[in-house]
Amino acid sequence: MHSFQTDDNEIENSRVLLPKLWRRIAPILYDNRGRVGFALACLLLAKAALLLIPFLLKALVDGLDQSAAQVTTSVILFMVAAYGAARFANTLFAELRDTLFGRVTERAMHRIGLAVFKHIHSLDLDYHLNRRTGGLARDIERGTNGISFLMRFFIFNIAPTLFEIAMVATILLINYGAQYSFIVLLSVALYGAFSFRATRWRTRYIREANAADSESNTRAVDSLINYETVKYFNNEEFEAQRYDESLEQWEQARRKNRLSLLALNSGQAIIIALSQTLMLGLAALSVQDSNMTLGDFVLINQFMLQLFIPLSFLGFVYREIKASLASIERLFRVLDQQPAVMDQPEADVLKMATGTIEFRQVNFGYSDARRVLSELNFTIDGGETVALVGASGAGKSTVVKLLFRFYDPSSGTVYLDGQNIRDVTQNSLRSSVAIVPQDCVLFNDSLLENIRYGRPSATDEEVNAAVAAAYLDDFVARLPEGINTRVGERGLKLSGGERQRVAIARAVLKSAPILVFDEATSSLDSESERAVMGAFRALAGHHTAVVIAHRLSTIVDADRILVLEDGRLVEQGKHEALLAQGGRYTALWQAQQRETGQHA
Repeated sequence: MHSFQTDDNEIENSRVLLPKLWRRIAPILYDNRGRVGFALACLLLAKAALLLIPFLLKALVDGLDQSAAQVTTSVILFMVAAYGAARFANTLFAELRDTLFGRVTERAMHRIGLAVFKHIHSLDLDYHLNRRTGGLARDIERGTNGISFLMRFFIFNIAPTLFEIAMVATILLINYGAQYSFIVLLSVALYGAFSFRATRWRTRYIREANAADSESNTRAVDSLINYETVKYFNNEEFEAQRYDESLEQWEQARRKNRLSLLALNSGQAIIIALSQTLMLGLAALSVQDSNMTLGDFVLINQFMLQLFIPLSFLGFVYREIKASLASIERLFRVLDQQPAVMDQPEADVLKMATGTIEFRQVNFGYSDARRVLSELNFTIDGGETVALVGASGAGKSTVVKLLFRFYDPSSGTVYLDGQNIRDVTQNSLRSSVAIVPQDCVLFNDSLLENIRYGRPSATDEEVNAAVAAAYLDDFVARLPEGINTRVGERGLKLSGGERQRVAIARAVLKSAPILVFDEATSSLDSESERAVMGAFRALAGHHTAVVIAHRLSTIVDADRILVLEDGRLVEQGKHEALLAQGGRYTALWQAQQRETGQHA
């Protein structure tokens, strides 16, 4: 078990973070400026009604304290009605304010959430290979909620509360003397100083609780995603123990957070109680000395009540702002993450004509110590079917990753139809290449929608044609709900071979000029493999096809076979010609024949 160590450097200074936030929400506020303006008007009206209430109470109490001859019943009833109207106006305008501005905060959460979602999808493959899905999802949720909180409470609680404090201090100074105004300002200053220092002290406990929450959520999501693996290895208790450890860390962090909150709330309550006691004591003595009326005493008491309700809430808001900033800082770390592969500022749209692929002097390594491709040179003509073969780790899948531009070569260039893929948009590049991956992971949706994912605009008829081309129609016909059958999370309701044929149907539907088969028949039985390869050969005649093959028997009809070894092209040619050379390809072929009990 480990603990979460944090320090002040882990969270950006608010002077840095708040401008970042402002740059993101300012355009949203501007686009909704009419609604924001109405909300601010409602805020001012609500505060005006609130400041009027103590004066109405004073007039009412003084009126009741006078003889009936001086203040008529109708005047008393009018003041009662005015008091009720002021109370209602305060509540009504506050509700209207929240309703009007609620739409703005929802729009901000919508836009920022969408921006984060798009940004994450724009990040490079390395980021996604190292991300923690559960923790990332929780960070995004807390960050967007934190932005909503800041927008609502900073604009409509902090600034108005400071305005109200200034107004109350001024009113008391003018009407009752400097000592009353001084008590208000001193208590506010003490309250603010204590709240800020105490909140700064306990922010680390908030960060620890957030980190523990993300850790436990990540643990749960990872375990559920890998449900089959857990079952295969009989590790339910092991997973439960690890999750229990994560929850134990979360529980301890939450306990520290709760105890620190108790200390903060207790200190704030002491300051409020002392200031109210002192203020009412002075007012009571003034009433006893006939320097004030009973109505003045009620007015001061009401002002103190009205002042410390939002002031107490201001302490809560400050605490929540610090917590929100911690959450927003995590969200902005994601937004600040820059993809390693980016479009050039003036990137063109890829224009495909023949579908020619060329790797020229390509070098690449996932790290400085791990070079995968070395001086790789080859050309695949448009319409040609070329197989990439070699031992595990030879660089076959890396060639595909560079073709899709998940990574850029360390040196050298990849061309499609003579165009450097660095100079074209990634969107146009990837729309020109369809792939049948070795491991096809499906969405928890219907079979129809999973196949349509290859081209979301495709009609049902086009999807059905792709199903037939992938030899899936017999399988679909046997399903209780046919093509509308849900496939389960990650497609786990289907076998590996069935998922691969779904991937083939997707690739067919995409109708891209270049087709990539990444060991796409490795999980198929012999009969299905023959059917799929038949479909592939029918498709390959209309596309440039790149086949990464483990089973060499599936690519004997390829127009050309490229043999890779340690990231270098060591042989190329047709199947028969390569066998005749007696080189690396021959050794691979003979090894596979021995495995299957056949001899060349």
